[in-house]
Parts: sequence; C-alpha cells; structure tokens
Amino acid sequence: MEKRIDRLRERLKEQDLEALLVIHPMNRRYLTGFTGTAGMVLVTDKDAKLLVDFRYVEQAQKQAPHMDVVRVGGEPFRTVAQLCREWNVSRLAFEQDHLVYARVEKLKSILDGAEVVPVSNMVEKLRETKDADELKTLRQAARIADEVFAEILKEIRPGLRERDIAFRLEFLMREKGATSSSFDIIVASGPRSALPHGVASDRVLEKGDFVTLDFGALYEGYCSDITRTIVLGKPNERQREIYDIVLYAQQAALEAVRPGVTGRDVDKVARDIITDRGYGEQFGHSTGHGIGLEIHEAPTLSVNGETVLQSGMVVTVEPGIYLPGFGGVRIEDDVVVTEQGKEVLTHSPKDLIVIE
Repeated sequence: MEKRIDRLRERLKEQDLEALLVIHPMNRRYLTGFTGTAGMVLVTDKDAKLLVDFRYVEQAQKQAPHMDVVRVGGEPFRTVAQLCREWNVSRLAFEQDHLVYARVEKLKSILDGAEVVPVSNMVEKLRETKDADELKTLRQAARIADEVFAEILKEIRPGLRERDIAFRLEFLMREKGATSSSFDIIVASGPRSALPHGVASDRVLEKGDFVTLDFGALYEGYCSDITRTIVLGKPNERQREIYDIVLYAQQAALEAVRPGVTGRDVDKVARDIITDRGYGEQFGHSTGHGIGLEIHEAPTLSVNGETVLQSGMVVTVEPGIYLPGFGGVRIEDDVVVTEQGKEVLTHSPKDLIVIE
C-alpha cells in the first residue's frame, strides 16, 4: 500500500498538484486496503490520511495500519479544510468523475479560498497495472469461475429456467470461497442469447437452444469474468458456423495480446475476422476490457483503445456474434499481459459443448 501511495505522489508531482482528495470507493480501497463503504483519502507529497466517521474507525485502523486514520464529524469536508490549512495546501485536486456537482460546490465553500482542481483517472491509471498480490487474487477468482463452470455443466438441461442456473452459479461460487458474483449473472438461452447482456430471466431452456453463461467470482475484492456458450442437443449448421467464427476470432485475439500493442490492435484482430465472415454488424461491443477491483476497468480492447498494453495489465478477450430472433455466441477469457506475452487465467474448454 505504501508503494501505491508513493506512485500516486509521483503522479501528483508530474502534474504539479499539491494534494489529492480520493473519494471513489475502489480507489480508496486500492490505496489503503480499507473496505468500508464510506471515507476519503487525502494525499500530499509527504502526508496521507484516511478520513472515516465513527462507524469505521476501528475497521480502518485494522485494515489500513500504514495509514493515519482520522475520525471526521458530520461534514467531512471541514476536516479536509482543516488539514489543508495545516499543510499549507493552496491547490486541492479532486476526482471529477466521482464527486457530484453539489459536493464540489460544498468543498469550495469550506476550503476558504484554496483552489479546487478537477482531475481524472489519477488512481485508475495506477490500477491498470496489477502487482503480484493482485495477480495472485485474480488467478484464484478465475480458478473459482473455472471450477463452477465444470460443476454447472452437470446440471444444465432442458426444462430449467435461466434463473435456476444463475442461482446455482451464485451458490457454487460462494461455496468455493467467493464473496459473491462479480456482476449480475448472464444466462441467456435460445433467442435471448442474442442479447449481449441478457441477465437471467424466467425463460425455460429448450432443446436446440444456445445457452450463453457469463459470470465471474468476486474474491477478496477482485473480479473474474468468463463467458461460455453451449448448445442443448445437436447444433444446426448455422449455430455451428457462428460458433466456429467466434472461437477462431477469440483465439486469434488472444494470440495478439502482448506488451507493446494497443487495445485497438487486439480488437482489430477479432473484428476483422468476424467482419470478413459477414457478421461485422452483429459484433457491436468491444473485444474486451480491464478487470480488477471493478468488473470494467481500463484498459479497453476496442476501436478506441489507445492504451499500450504493458506487463501486469489484466483484460478480458470476448468477441461475439448476435443474431436477433436466432441467438448468439460469446466466448470470453481473462488474460494477464506478461513480459513474454500473456498468461490466460481461465481454462474452461472452448470447443462447442453439446448437452444431449
């Protein structure tokens, strides 16, 4: 945690900023280890304090022993203003993406004339590259997802509702050590598999359906994210066609992941394959996104993905084809960029699984 704060101080120095007020819960957790639902972090070139109210003082002291924990009263910005005066801070940066306008105005009114500077992605940029402890946690989150997929395959059959499967996925992940699912579980069958974010419904699975399962485990605060598409009964010719195209595009994009390429480069590999096969209009989302403390983080593998991939970044690779009224296919893995290339974290089988 101290190293993370030191890296943040380097960013403050680069941008000629005296102090940063961190509001976003995931950024607060990243810098301190504190998991409470309220609090702020105030960081300068020499000082760093974790500000929490009465409810969280003991928890903060235990979870963030490297931090100076300060108890705040009814209006926490008054404590921020007091510290800024003590530290002679004349320019205070705040996270413009996470502090609503009314609170910004409140902060300005309390700071007694100190300049308030909006900044973006100060901590998020640090979070793009995972350290060894984060990677260890992400590997376990991915391992849980793989184990759960193997279990759920034994249970899926025509006659179940999508919600039944989602419930079992949640139960199995928790049983294997996850805190919860890392997002609302997607179970989309038959025509609903053409919905990229088809959260589980009451639809009953039928023979001949594609079934897309998109889920992940939240483990010690970190998210995994895996998607597999299976078929109930013998696939027809068109099902086999689009599955094979998506699989080929996904494997090619995985091979393209390495240090030095941009997210756009990886996206182009998958997108060109699907477009060349005539389904470009049916692939309307990005090829992938970063994962970590949040299920969607930077960098992105998309047509706008300008970030150059570096060792330690963790991304998903998940192209898909979606045909309204017919169904769709998505295949997704979690991948760490390494100095040599990549490490795939999810290992569930990807050849089309047919459940008779």
